[in-house]
Amino acid sequence: MVITIDSPLDMHLHLRDEEMLEIVAPLSAETFSGGLVMPNLVPPVTSKEDVRSYGERIRKAQGEHRFTPYMTLFFKSDYSPEFLESVREEILAIKLYPAGITTNSEGGVSGFDLEELSPVLGVMSDLGIPLCVHGETGGFVMDREAEFIPIYEMLAKHFPDLKIVMEHITTQAAVEALDRYENLYATITLHHLYITLDDVAGGLLQPHLFCKPIAKRPEDREALLKTALAAHPKVMFGSDSAPHPRNKKEAPGCAAGVFTAPIALQGLAQLFDRHDALDNLQAFVSDNARRIYGITPIEKRVILEKTPWLVPEIYEGTVVPMFAGQSLEWRLLSAE
Repeated sequence: MVITIDSPLDMHLHLRDEEMLEIVAPLSAETFSGGLVMPNLVPPVTSKEDVRSYGERIRKAQGEHRFTPYMTLFFKSDYSPEFLESVREEILAIKLYPAGITTNSEGGVSGFDLEELSPVLGVMSDLGIPLCVHGETGGFVMDREAEFIPIYEMLAKHFPDLKIVMEHITTQAAVEALDRYENLYATITLHHLYITLDDVAGGLLQPHLFCKPIAKRPEDREALLKTALAAHPKVMFGSDSAPHPRNKKEAPGCAAGVFTAPIALQGLAQLFDRHDALDNLQAFVSDNARRIYGITPIEKRVILEKTPWLVPEIYEGTVVPMFAGQSLEWRLLSAE
Protein backbone atom coordinates (compact mmCIF):
# COMPACT_ATOMS: atom_id res chain seq x y z
CA MET A 1 0.00 0.00 0.00
CA VAL A 2 1.23 3.51 -0.87
CA ILE A 3 -0.14 6.89 0.22
CA THR A 4 0.72 10.45 -0.80
CA ILE A 5 0.66 13.43 1.53
CA ASP A 6 0.58 16.85 -0.11
CA SER A 7 2.77 19.49 1.59
CA PRO A 8 2.82 18.17 5.16
CA LEU A 9 3.27 20.82 7.85
CA ASP A 10 4.71 20.60 11.34
CA MET A 11 3.10 23.44 13.27
CA HIS A 12 5.23 23.15 16.43
CA LEU A 13 8.90 22.49 15.87
CA HIS A 14 12.14 23.00 17.80
CA LEU A 15 15.20 23.31 15.57
CA ARG A 16 17.58 24.62 18.24
CA ASP A 17 20.72 26.41 17.02
CA GLU A 18 24.37 25.99 16.12
CA GLU A 19 25.56 22.34 15.94
CA MET A 20 22.16 20.89 16.86
CA LEU A 21 20.47 23.01 14.19
CA GLU A 22 22.87 21.63 11.60
CA ILE A 23 21.89 18.07 12.59
CA VAL A 24 18.11 18.36 12.90
CA ALA A 25 17.05 21.00 10.33
CA PRO A 26 17.64 18.70 7.31
CA LEU A 27 15.64 15.93 9.01
CA SER A 28 12.52 18.09 9.20
CA ALA A 29 13.13 19.78 5.85
CA GLU A 30 13.39 16.43 4.05
CA THR A 31 9.79 15.39 4.63
CA PHE A 32 7.90 18.54 5.64
CA SER A 33 6.93 21.45 3.45
CA GLY A 34 7.21 23.86 6.37
CA GLY A 35 7.26 24.12 10.12
CA LEU A 36 6.37 26.65 12.80
CA VAL A 37 9.70 27.21 14.53
CA MET A 38 9.71 27.88 18.26
CA PRO A 39 11.64 30.93 19.53
CA ASN A 40 12.96 29.69 22.89
CA LEU A 41 16.64 29.93 22.08
CA VAL A 42 19.22 31.32 24.51
CA PRO A 43 18.68 34.26 24.34
CA PRO A 44 15.13 34.01 22.95
CA VAL A 45 13.98 35.44 19.61
CA THR A 46 12.57 38.86 20.52
CA SER A 47 13.52 41.29 17.73
CA LYS A 48 13.16 41.61 13.98
CA GLU A 49 16.91 41.10 13.68
CA ASP A 50 16.65 37.89 15.72
CA VAL A 51 13.85 36.60 13.48
CA ARG A 52 15.75 37.33 10.29
CA SER A 53 19.06 35.99 11.54
CA TYR A 54 17.56 32.76 12.89
CA GLY A 55 15.59 32.24 9.70
CA GLU A 56 18.77 32.62 7.66
CA ARG A 57 20.59 30.09 9.85
CA ILE A 58 17.75 27.61 9.41
CA ARG A 59 17.65 28.02 5.63
CA LYS A 60 21.39 27.51 5.47
CA ALA A 61 21.24 24.42 7.70
CA GLN A 62 18.36 22.76 5.81
CA GLY A 63 20.51 22.48 2.71
CA GLU A 64 18.84 21.79 -0.63
CA HIS A 65 15.55 20.58 0.86
CA ARG A 66 12.53 22.73 -0.01
CA PHE A 67 11.15 23.85 3.33
CA THR A 68 9.67 27.05 4.76
CA PRO A 69 10.58 27.93 8.35
CA TYR A 70 7.58 29.86 9.64
CA MET A 71 9.06 32.14 12.27
CA THR A 72 7.77 33.14 15.70
CA LEU A 73 8.58 35.70 18.37
CA PHE A 74 8.96 34.99 22.07
CA PHE A 75 6.08 36.79 23.80
CA LYS A 76 6.95 39.91 25.79
CA SER A 77 4.41 42.24 27.34
CA ASP A 78 6.38 45.37 26.40
CA TYR A 79 6.32 45.01 22.61
CA SER A 80 5.13 48.31 21.14
CA PRO A 81 2.35 48.54 18.54
CA GLU A 82 4.87 50.03 16.12
CA PHE A 83 7.24 47.10 16.58
CA LEU A 84 4.51 44.50 16.13
CA GLU A 85 3.30 46.20 12.97
CA SER A 86 6.84 46.33 11.60
CA VAL A 87 7.50 42.64 12.27
CA ARG A 88 4.09 41.33 11.16
CA GLU A 89 5.29 40.18 7.74
CA GLU A 90 8.34 38.45 9.24
CA ILE A 91 6.46 36.09 11.58
CA LEU A 92 3.50 33.74 11.55
CA ALA A 93 2.77 33.79 15.30
CA ILE A 94 3.97 34.81 18.75
CA LYS A 95 4.67 32.12 21.34
CA LEU A 96 3.80 32.65 25.01
CA TYR A 97 5.56 30.61 27.70
CA PRO A 98 4.77 30.72 31.41
CA ALA A 99 8.08 31.61 33.07
CA GLY A 100 10.30 28.62 33.80
CA ILE A 101 7.71 26.01 32.81
CA THR A 102 9.80 24.28 30.13
CA THR A 103 13.13 24.40 28.27
CA ASN A 104 14.56 27.92 27.96
CA SER A 105 11.38 29.64 29.16
CA GLU A 106 12.83 31.59 32.06
CA GLY A 107 11.99 34.91 30.37
CA GLY A 108 8.33 34.00 29.93
CA VAL A 109 5.19 35.41 31.52
CA SER A 110 5.23 35.20 35.33
CA GLY A 111 1.58 36.14 35.78
CA PHE A 112 -1.54 36.39 33.65
CA ASP A 113 -2.69 39.87 34.59
CA LEU A 114 -4.98 41.08 31.80
CA GLU A 115 -4.00 44.68 32.41
CA GLU A 116 -0.38 43.77 31.71
CA LEU A 117 -1.06 41.49 28.75
CA SER A 118 -3.87 43.41 27.05
CA PRO A 119 -1.81 46.03 25.17
CA VAL A 120 0.15 43.41 23.23
CA LEU A 121 -2.71 40.93 22.83
CA GLY A 122 -5.00 43.71 21.62
CA VAL A 123 -2.55 44.75 18.91
CA MET A 124 -1.98 41.11 17.93
CA SER A 125 -5.72 40.71 17.57
CA ASP A 126 -5.95 43.83 15.40
CA LEU A 127 -3.04 42.71 13.21
CA GLY A 128 -4.21 39.11 12.93
CA ILE A 129 -1.14 37.62 14.64
CA PRO A 130 -2.01 34.26 16.26
CA LEU A 131 -0.99 33.57 19.85
CA CYS A 132 0.55 30.14 20.53
CA VAL A 133 0.62 29.13 24.18
CA HIS A 134 2.44 26.53 26.23
CA GLY A 135 -0.50 26.05 28.58
CA GLU A 136 0.70 24.80 31.95
CA THR A 137 0.62 26.18 35.47
CA GLY A 138 3.31 25.56 38.08
CA GLY A 139 1.09 23.12 39.97
CA PHE A 140 1.28 19.35 40.34
CA VAL A 141 2.78 18.02 37.12
CA MET A 142 -0.20 15.85 36.10
CA ASP A 143 -2.66 18.71 36.65
CA ARG A 144 -0.80 21.62 35.09
CA GLU A 145 -2.56 21.63 31.73
CA ALA A 146 -6.04 21.17 33.17
CA GLU A 147 -5.35 23.99 35.65
CA PHE A 148 -4.41 26.25 32.74
CA ILE A 149 -7.76 25.85 30.93
CA PRO A 150 -9.37 28.81 32.81
CA ILE A 151 -6.54 31.03 31.55
CA TYR A 152 -7.25 29.94 27.98
CA GLU A 153 -10.92 30.70 28.58
CA MET A 154 -10.13 34.13 30.01
CA LEU A 155 -7.99 35.00 26.98
CA ALA A 156 -10.56 33.61 24.52
CA LYS A 157 -13.37 35.64 26.11
CA HIS A 158 -11.46 38.93 26.31
CA PHE A 159 -9.93 38.67 22.82
CA PRO A 160 -12.59 36.95 20.67
CA ASP A 161 -10.86 37.95 17.43
CA LEU A 162 -7.46 36.60 18.52
CA LYS A 163 -6.58 33.12 17.27
CA ILE A 164 -5.26 31.21 20.27
CA VAL A 165 -3.46 27.92 19.70
CA MET A 166 -3.26 25.56 22.65
CA GLU A 167 0.06 23.92 21.95
CA HIS A 168 0.74 20.19 22.34
CA ILE A 169 -2.45 19.46 24.26
CA THR A 170 -2.36 16.31 26.39
CA THR A 171 -5.67 16.15 28.25
CA GLN A 172 -9.34 15.41 27.74
CA ALA A 173 -10.03 18.79 29.38
CA ALA A 174 -8.17 20.62 26.60
CA VAL A 175 -10.03 18.68 23.92
CA GLU A 176 -13.34 19.66 25.50
CA ALA A 177 -12.31 23.33 25.64
CA LEU A 178 -11.82 23.40 21.86
CA ASP A 179 -15.51 23.48 21.06
CA ARG A 180 -16.46 25.97 23.76
CA TYR A 181 -14.67 28.89 22.13
CA GLU A 182 -14.62 29.75 18.45
CA ASN A 183 -11.11 31.23 18.61
CA LEU A 184 -9.40 28.28 20.37
CA TYR A 185 -7.33 25.85 18.29
CA ALA A 186 -4.76 23.18 19.17
CA THR A 187 -1.77 21.17 18.07
CA ILE A 188 -1.27 17.51 18.97
CA THR A 189 2.07 15.71 18.93
CA LEU A 190 2.94 12.24 17.68
CA HIS A 191 4.20 11.03 21.04
CA HIS A 192 1.10 12.06 22.99
CA LEU A 193 -0.98 9.98 20.56
CA TYR A 194 1.12 6.92 21.41
CA ILE A 195 2.18 7.09 25.04
CA THR A 196 0.85 7.58 28.55
CA LEU A 197 2.81 8.28 31.72
CA ASP A 198 3.04 4.54 32.22
CA ASP A 199 5.23 4.27 29.11
CA VAL A 200 7.58 6.88 30.56
CA ALA A 201 7.84 5.76 34.17
CA GLY A 202 5.72 2.64 34.68
CA GLY A 203 8.76 0.35 34.52
CA LEU A 204 12.36 1.37 33.96
CA LEU A 205 12.49 5.11 33.33
CA GLN A 206 12.46 5.94 29.60
CA PRO A 207 14.30 9.26 29.33
CA HIS A 208 13.74 9.63 25.59
CA LEU A 209 9.98 9.69 26.22
CA PHE A 210 10.20 12.34 28.95
CA CYS A 211 8.71 15.62 27.79
CA LYS A 212 6.79 18.67 28.96
CA PRO A 213 3.87 18.62 29.11
CA ILE A 214 4.29 15.13 30.49
CA ALA A 215 2.25 12.28 28.99
CA LYS A 216 -0.98 11.77 30.90
CA ARG A 217 -3.59 9.05 31.57
CA PRO A 218 -5.05 6.51 29.12
CA GLU A 219 -8.36 8.40 28.98
CA ASP A 220 -6.49 11.55 27.98
CA ARG A 221 -4.66 9.73 25.20
CA GLU A 222 -7.97 8.29 23.98
CA ALA A 223 -9.49 11.78 23.79
CA LEU A 224 -6.49 13.01 21.79
CA LEU A 225 -6.65 10.00 19.48
CA LYS A 226 -10.33 10.45 18.79
CA THR A 227 -9.79 14.11 17.94
CA ALA A 228 -6.72 13.62 15.75
CA LEU A 229 -7.99 10.56 13.90
CA ALA A 230 -11.17 12.45 13.02
CA ALA A 231 -9.03 15.40 11.84
CA HIS A 232 -11.11 17.78 13.96
CA PRO A 233 -11.10 21.06 11.97
CA LYS A 234 -9.59 23.05 14.84
CA VAL A 235 -6.70 20.64 15.42
CA MET A 236 -3.44 20.26 13.50
CA PHE A 237 -0.23 18.31 13.78
CA GLY A 238 2.62 19.86 15.71
CA SER A 239 5.41 17.45 16.55
CA ASP A 240 6.99 19.45 19.38
CA SER A 241 10.05 17.56 18.19
CA ALA A 242 12.58 18.68 20.79
CA PRO A 243 16.11 17.35 20.26
CA HIS A 244 18.70 17.14 23.01
CA PRO A 245 22.13 15.48 22.92
CA ARG A 246 22.04 11.94 24.21
CA ASN A 247 24.19 12.89 27.20
CA LYS A 248 21.56 15.45 28.25
CA LYS A 249 18.76 12.89 28.06
CA GLU A 250 20.47 9.90 29.66
CA ALA A 251 21.62 11.88 32.67
CA PRO A 252 20.62 13.22 36.09
CA GLY A 253 18.37 16.18 35.47
CA CYS A 254 17.14 14.63 32.21
CA ALA A 255 16.23 17.29 29.63
CA ALA A 256 12.57 17.37 28.57
CA GLY A 257 11.79 16.66 24.94
CA VAL A 258 11.00 13.83 22.51
CA PHE A 259 12.78 13.85 19.14
CA THR A 260 10.32 12.75 16.46
CA ALA A 261 11.09 14.85 13.38
CA PRO A 262 12.56 12.09 11.16
CA ILE A 263 9.93 9.48 12.08
CA ALA A 264 6.83 11.65 12.46
CA LEU A 265 5.05 10.93 9.17
CA GLN A 266 5.85 7.23 9.32
CA GLY A 267 4.54 7.06 12.89
CA LEU A 268 1.38 8.96 12.00
CA ALA A 269 0.72 6.77 8.97
CA GLN A 270 1.06 3.67 11.16
CA LEU A 271 -1.34 5.08 13.76
CA PHE A 272 -3.98 6.29 11.29
CA ASP A 273 -3.75 3.04 9.33
CA ARG A 274 -4.26 0.92 12.46
CA HIS A 275 -7.45 2.88 13.16
CA ASP A 276 -8.72 2.83 9.54
CA ALA A 277 -8.38 6.63 9.36
CA LEU A 278 -5.80 7.14 6.61
CA ASP A 279 -8.28 9.28 4.69
CA ASN A 280 -8.03 11.89 7.46
CA LEU A 281 -4.24 12.06 7.65
CA GLN A 282 -3.94 14.75 4.95
CA ALA A 283 -6.23 17.11 6.86
CA PHE A 284 -4.53 16.50 10.20
CA VAL A 285 -1.01 16.97 8.90
CA SER A 286 -1.59 19.79 6.41
CA ASP A 287 -5.03 21.01 5.35
CA ASN A 288 -6.25 22.16 8.76
CA ALA A 289 -3.08 24.14 9.40
CA ARG A 290 -3.31 25.86 6.00
CA ARG A 291 -6.83 27.05 6.81
CA ILE A 292 -6.19 28.00 10.45
CA TYR A 293 -3.04 29.99 9.72
CA GLY A 294 -4.01 31.15 6.24
CA ILE A 295 -0.84 29.87 4.60
CA THR A 296 -0.02 28.31 1.24
CA PRO A 297 2.96 25.98 1.73
CA ILE A 298 5.59 24.99 -0.77
CA GLU A 299 4.38 22.12 -2.95
CA LYS A 300 5.89 18.85 -1.80
CA ARG A 301 4.60 15.34 -2.43
CA VAL A 302 5.60 12.88 0.28
CA ILE A 303 5.02 9.23 -0.58
CA LEU A 304 4.90 6.62 2.16
CA GLU A 305 4.83 2.86 1.66
CA LYS A 306 3.49 0.23 4.01
CA THR A 307 6.74 -1.66 4.36
CA PRO A 308 8.56 -2.33 7.65
CA TRP A 309 11.26 0.22 8.44
CA LEU A 310 13.84 0.01 11.21
CA VAL A 311 14.24 3.34 12.99
CA PRO A 312 17.90 4.33 13.48
CA GLU A 313 19.27 4.03 17.00
CA ILE A 314 20.73 7.52 16.84
CA TYR A 315 21.23 10.38 14.35
CA GLU A 316 24.69 11.82 13.76
CA GLY A 317 25.89 10.10 16.92
CA THR A 318 24.05 12.72 18.93
CA VAL A 319 20.22 12.58 19.00
CA VAL A 320 18.10 9.54 19.85
CA PRO A 321 14.68 9.45 18.15
CA MET A 322 11.42 8.06 19.44
CA PHE A 323 11.11 4.36 18.47
CA ALA A 324 14.92 4.07 18.23
CA GLY A 325 15.86 0.58 17.10
CA GLN A 326 12.21 -0.42 16.66
CA SER A 327 10.36 -1.30 13.47
CA LEU A 328 7.58 0.90 12.12
CA GLU A 329 5.06 -0.43 9.62
CA TRP A 330 5.51 2.44 7.17
CA ARG A 331 8.58 3.93 5.50
CA LEU A 332 9.37 7.02 3.47
CA LEU A 333 9.47 6.23 -0.24
CA SER A 334 10.12 9.73 -1.60
CA ALA A 335 9.66 13.44 -0.88
CA GLU A 336 9.86 15.84 -3.78
